[in-house]
Amino acid sequence: MHSYFRAVGFSGIRGKREMDRLIREVVTSCDEKIVVDEGDNRLFAELSRDFGYDTGITVCGAYDENDEFQAEYCFPFFRGTGITSGEDVVVERHAEKESFAGACDDVRIGVTLIFYLQNAGEYLDAKYKGALDGSRTTLTLSGLSVEGKVLLPVQKDLKQAEKEQQSVKKRCQLIHEARQGNEEAMESLTMEDMDTYSMISRRISKEDVFSIVESYFMPYGMECDRYNVLGEILEVTEARNTWTGEMLYQLTILCNDMQFDVCINQKDLIGVPQEGRRFKGIIWLQGAINF
Repeated sequence: MHSYFRAVGFSGIRGKREMDRLIREVVTSCDEKIVVDEGDNRLFAELSRDFGYDTGITVCGAYDENDEFQAEYCFPFFRGTGITSGEDVVVERHAEKESFAGACDDVRIGVTLIFYLQNAGEYLDAKYKGALDGSRTTLTLSGLSVEGKVLLPVQKDLKQAEKEQQSVKKRCQLIHEARQGNEEAMESLTMEDMDTYSMISRRISKEDVFSIVESYFMPYGMECDRYNVLGEILEVTEARNTWTGEMLYQLTILCNDMQFDVCINQKDLIGVPQEGRRFKGIIWLQGAINF
C-alpha cells in the first residue's frame, strides 16, 4: 500500500482486503473520469474520487476487450492552489507502470524540481491531440507529508524582511544570468556562497541552526520526488476525510520564495500550526500541469 495514504486520512487502512474495497469504491463512484485512446486497442483510464476538500484517491488502469476496467495502480492526491511556477516542464514515463514524473528548473530553488504528475490523463490526452507542441503551460505543486513539526518564526523587523526579499530577487537574477553563461554572475554567486558559509560558521557555535536558516528545500532520501522542506506558514485550513473522519491540516507555505500547499494528517504533525510559524517536514511532491 502507498505509504502516503495516511496523509489524506487513511491511516487505518490495513491489508490488501481493505485496500481493494477502497479501490472498488473509487471505481464504482468516481467523481472524475478521463479515458484516453492510446492506440493498439488500449484505453488508458484515470478515475478519481474526492474524500475531502481537495484530497482523494486516483485509480489508473485500462479497459479490456470486454470493456471492463482493470485497475493497475492507485495513489493519494492533494490538489494545490494557485500557480507555483511558469517555467518549462519536462515529463517522462516511469519504467514500471504508466505513471509519469515531471521536472522543472526553477531558479528560486536552485535544484531541479522532480514531482509525481497528478493529471496523467490530461497530459496523455493533450499529447495524443498534439496540443503540447509549442504551448505554454503553468505548474501547480503540492505536497503530502507523513512527518512534520511546527517551528517558531525567526524574529526580524520590517527593514530586515525587505532587505531579505531584495537579496532573494538579486540572487534569482544572478542564477538566471549564470545559466546564460555570464561569468561575472558566476563569480558573484561563488563569493556570496563563501560569505554565507563564513557567516554560518561564525554564528553556529552560539545559535541554533533554525534561527539562522529560515527556509530550505532539499532532496531527501533516494527517491527523487521526496524533499525535506522548511517554510513559513501563510495559511492553515482544517479538513476532514469523509470516509474515515480523520482530521487533516492543509498548509500554504512559502519556501525559498516559492509558494505551494502541503497536506498532513493531524496525527503526524507535532505542534500547532499558525500563520507566521514555520513548517518543517518530509514531503512527497506532486504536481499538476495546467494546460
